[in-house]
Amino acid sequence: MTEELEVKELDNVVVRFSGDSGDGMQLAGNIFSTVSATIGNGISTFPDYPADIRAPQGSLTGVSGFQVHIGGGKVYTPGDKCDVLVAMNAAALKTQYKFAKPQATIIIDTDSFGQKDLEKAQFKTEDYLSEMGIDADRVVACPITKMVKDCLADSGMDNKSVLKCRNMFALGLVCWLFNRDIHLVENFLRDKFAKKPIIAENNIKVVNAGFDYGHNVHASVPATYRIESKDKVKGRYMDITGNKATAYGLIAAAEKAGMRLFLGSYPITPATDILHELAKHKSCGVVTVQCEDEISGCASAVGASFAGALAATSTSGPGVCLKSEAMNLAIIDELPLVIIDVQRGGPSTGLPTKSEQTDLLQALYGRNGESPMPVIAATSPTNCFDAVYSAAKIAVEHTTPVILLTDAFVANGSAAWKLPEINELPEIKPHYATPDMKDGYTPYKRDAETLARYWAVPGQEGFGHILGGLEKDGDTGAISTDPENHDKMCRIRAEKVALIPVPDVEVHGDKDDAELLIVGFGGTYGHLYSAMEEMRKAGNKVALAHFSYINPLPKNTAAVLTKYKKVVVAEQNLGQFAGYLRMKIDGFVPYQFNQVKGQPFVVEELVEEFTKIIKS
Repeated sequence: MTEELEVKELDNVVVRFSGDSGDGMQLAGNIFSTVSATIGNGISTFPDYPADIRAPQGSLTGVSGFQVHIGGGKVYTPGDKCDVLVAMNAAALKTQYKFAKPQATIIIDTDSFGQKDLEKAQFKTEDYLSEMGIDADRVVACPITKMVKDCLADSGMDNKSVLKCRNMFALGLVCWLFNRDIHLVENFLRDKFAKKPIIAENNIKVVNAGFDYGHNVHASVPATYRIESKDKVKGRYMDITGNKATAYGLIAAAEKAGMRLFLGSYPITPATDILHELAKHKSCGVVTVQCEDEISGCASAVGASFAGALAATSTSGPGVCLKSEAMNLAIIDELPLVIIDVQRGGPSTGLPTKSEQTDLLQALYGRNGESPMPVIAATSPTNCFDAVYSAAKIAVEHTTPVILLTDAFVANGSAAWKLPEINELPEIKPHYATPDMKDGYTPYKRDAETLARYWAVPGQEGFGHILGGLEKDGDTGAISTDPENHDKMCRIRAEKVALIPVPDVEVHGDKDDAELLIVGFGGTYGHLYSAMEEMRKAGNKVALAHFSYINPLPKNTAAVLTKYKKVVVAEQNLGQFAGYLRMKIDGFVPYQFNQVKGQPFVVEELVEEFTKIIKS
């Protein structure tokens, strides 16, 4: 081995950290992705963890993974397979190797590959590398546990606390491999453990030990790697998850609208982090209430909206079922409300930590009666900010509840995000009752163009009114069971939603002469876009139309979808969006690609299936 390794420059690389749920793989992955975003790299992450609170140590079902794709330019997916796999124990290697490329570098903690570890991971022999067909020359076999114990021998930490630092050794080794500035990691740890400086310094010591180990022994690799950032845009960047971006979007919308933000919520995986994040921002005038159940979380938000707040409630699919009665109260009262549904695997409790797009029809129609509601779907972790901002703008300007669909992949994943300037965000004007309506106000007075009712906040003299769950007369606001009035009110509520202006759906790729149009919605954007680009590189004529606005659909939807000879709708359910589009567009009969695996699409599989459609 030469004294100095060659430094190779790469356009992108995928790293996957894996180990027991208690091994800190999510933290190690988050730090590595944050450091990468800080220096201007594009990133896309995918936390993949079990639903068990704490599975038995070393078990196959207890493995937690964190995959990050780093690129010199914009990155659209976390990557199909990884270039570097960190496996902290035998079970991690056994379950995660399938996510590694054939030529991937594998880093293992040899101290966690003892006979009992191998038995728990269901290896049949002690030669685990040969058993899995892994070339030993690609494996960085390091006694991580022993080296961490030696490193912290004089720290005064107990054995359990010392073992929690093993993830930092692996992180240091990966930082060496990819020429990351170790000082950025040190700064991150000092910020994270600002109230526990001793823990911060001990973790920093271990990170440096891992970095030095790689540097001193060259870690059995032929080269280290550097990923240079391209096309940098000036600004302040951060690594942000979809849930955090959603929380920030709500804060920004409230600030722009001049309103107090209220979130009524009940904890549920994978949406709880929205509640946690907003609870930190009382200084911004945010009010959060953790309620006793899902319906009370939504009902409290309806009450806050009636009182004049920008109201929101957050949940996942099972919670939407339980909130539906209170959501319908907001519909009949025509009160602004943002309902965030972070979709997960179903039905019932289903797959709490996995991702699907199976709540679409529930969002559109999962309530009693004619209950129209705008539905928006976020396309990426960073897009969650823009999507929830748009949802809030629509809610208060058109006096309607709005559903924002994200999913576990988008909500827990992260990407590099350029912080926006608040002055550059779109204006938000709540549709308040005007002073000239005093003493003659009724709750269903409407704007003639948008049909949005005028919103009167309680406490204003001359604007007294009553709202409730019973149908009201459209003129007087009094309770009414008149058949003609009910028919009129149902039609008005539906038309009001249909009149909401939304942007046209954009067509990417070969929009003029595509042999195949790929159609998707929400969080599959990155994978479908990447599949389109791969197919175009192979000489195919392919385009992509990806939807963020589901109800109402963009006005150019029918023109786009009927323009191409072959159209495939790809979604992580059994065909809900395809069925909805068929219902809305006469004569539209697309091909379908459907998976319900709880995992993101694999770009390679998409390319293979879409190519078959072109050739069919």
